[in-house]
Amino acid sequence: MIRELRITKEMFGKRLDESLALLAGISRGESRRIIDRGGCAVNQAMVRVASKNLKVGDLLTVGIMQPGEFRELVLENDAIIYQDANLIAVNKPSGVASQRTPYQLKGTMEYWAAEQFSSEGINEPVRVVHRLDRGTSGLLLFPKHRKAAAWLSELFKQGRIHKRYLALVTGTPVSDKWIANDAIGKIGRSRWGIVNGGRTARTDFRLLGIADGKALVEARPLTGRTHQIRVHLSALGLPIVGDLTYNGEPACRLMLHCAELELQGYDGVETLTFKALPDSNFINQCGGCWEPSEVF
Repeated sequence: MIRELRITKEMFGKRLDESLALLAGISRGESRRIIDRGGCAVNQAMVRVASKNLKVGDLLTVGIMQPGEFRELVLENDAIIYQDANLIAVNKPSGVASQRTPYQLKGTMEYWAAEQFSSEGINEPVRVVHRLDRGTSGLLLFPKHRKAAAWLSELFKQGRIHKRYLALVTGTPVSDKWIANDAIGKIGRSRWGIVNGGRTARTDFRLLGIADGKALVEARPLTGRTHQIRVHLSALGLPIVGDLTYNGEPACRLMLHCAELELQGYDGVETLTFKALPDSNFINQCGGCWEPSEVF
């Protein structure tokens, strides 16, 4: 929840953390955590210094996480696909944010990874090197140390991590294989589209199955633009089921799943391949489109 709070003359001379606690009705410790996470702005400028002195009339814009609003994230026992001394690969559920925000900490994959590291005795911060949209399920990688984070970040930057997604769409593709290479740019709040002068984007698609007016397609993005697969499919008249942002029909979830990642191992020799099945909601929604021999 976003709140705007004005510094009154009674607050004059008080520290930021103290004023925030008094005005928002929260503990001093919680106010410090909000400030540390970058969740507080003074006159529209983010401030991370809890001891900052304020003036009468200053405007605080703050994100406050409501008690009980976000549940603890508990994953299935088989959610961890792979781990070694360098990374952990996990199958993210649909509806869960990849990264924490100033307004949500618990209930995110980043927080889950921090708890997992702690349980394993790993004294390292969680470093987020890539993300999946909240509605998208599938493979996420978390490095276990700083050098591993640099290694994975460079692989993603260079496009050397091969990604394979499954998407259930409404409509019938006109070909068994095709390439979408329209440039993508932002066209609104949290919305992207095909635009002249946008960033170069390419996705390779392959048809896997058709049933009841829907099609299961494989998507291999060769670039990493925001909402790339969703935008490319919608522009082709094949919106993803459950993707209300891009004209998809309603469903219990966004029917987009990161099913496979392939990359060169930390040692520079071994090739690592991770695969993750989608949940039962995805599989059931696919119905006759789902052919396991084609998918995995």
